[in-house]
Amino acid sequence: MTDTSPAAAAAHPLLLTLALAVGGFAIGTTEFAAMSLLPFYARDFGIDEPAAGTAISAYALGVCVGAPVIAVLAAKLSRRVLLIGLMVLFALANGLSALAPSYPMLVAFRFLSGLPHGAYFGVAALLAASLVPPGKRAQAVGRVILGLTIATTVGVPLANAIGQVLGWRSGFLIVAVLAALTATLIAIFAPHDRPQQGASPLRELGALGRRQVWLTLGIGAVGFGGMFTVYTYLGSTLIEYTHAAPLALPVMLSLFGLGMTVGTVICARAADRAMMPSIAITLVVNAAALLTFSAVAGSVWAMAPVIFVIGCGGGLSTMLQARLMSVAADAQTLAAALNHSAFNIANALGPWLGGLAIAGGLGWPSIGWVGACLALGGLGVWAVTLADARRHPAPA
Repeated sequence: MTDTSPAAAAAHPLLLTLALAVGGFAIGTTEFAAMSLLPFYARDFGIDEPAAGTAISAYALGVCVGAPVIAVLAAKLSRRVLLIGLMVLFALANGLSALAPSYPMLVAFRFLSGLPHGAYFGVAALLAASLVPPGKRAQAVGRVILGLTIATTVGVPLANAIGQVLGWRSGFLIVAVLAALTATLIAIFAPHDRPQQGASPLRELGALGRRQVWLTLGIGAVGFGGMFTVYTYLGSTLIEYTHAAPLALPVMLSLFGLGMTVGTVICARAADRAMMPSIAITLVVNAAALLTFSAVAGSVWAMAPVIFVIGCGGGLSTMLQARLMSVAADAQTLAAALNHSAFNIANALGPWLGGLAIAGGLGWPSIGWVGACLALGGLGVWAVTLADARRHPAPA
């Protein structure tokens, strides 16, 4: 259950939530801007675009490694101290990414940038959820994740547009400044809390022994891959296949981000009412939109509403984050952090499979088919999760 002790209370909960959301904005900007800037740093380093996707996969791998390791090793730290430290590391790593002298160094710095991602969102979500009644936890988590979704609406298109004018390195510099701002705001508004009583690395590792935790993570690791498949190669598809003007990309990225914002708000409310049905509906709608993408990839106008709907699928993150709080018992920090490891497995899996389809000669529109298969795969994991939950109901 979520900590609701006085230590978790904040004098200004709305300002604290805003501070946490600024961190989500910084993370969302760097994660998605790296994808949208892929054609530009590929050209700068003289490599092809599928090969440049390694930098994206390196970030995702950093999230996958950093989330469990940091959550376990930092189990005895207070949430305030941990969140500040994570944002300082994030600022440093993104600053180094902007200064990378070679592509291998960029890959290494993107891996370093990914390390704080999962732990930050996990701990920030728990802190936000501790400020509201249990029936509104998903909405509290959603408000933190709104920082990420607003980043896809405003931050990423802005970073992409600035990157086209001033160079892709400027996008990472912007993120470094935002991360430093977040660390400052958390230091001001977060309560001086104490580590949870009985917290230890061993207790956090207990989450790994819970089947429902693994199955819930599996839904995100597979089902979210479809969205990342299309998002990663959206710029290349617009330029190489649709033959759209370069400035069409920031517009599409804004539509995607707007969809994520709308989807996060709707899915958070739905999850507080009917968690598992809401997850299934989101995956089905996302699969349908991804299939439609392949059919309309030749037209910017037809693609626009489809990109919005694909973006709405981003609300899946909030629902799974809230579900992990319910099934992780007293090992919430690790489980919450692992949610973002799962999504970044999807972030690595989707672009990799999409790149294989493109390199195999199936064409840019094939990424929609790949994405739809992943969304339907996530729905299959959801079905197994629901069956297992009914067969082995958790104690009240």
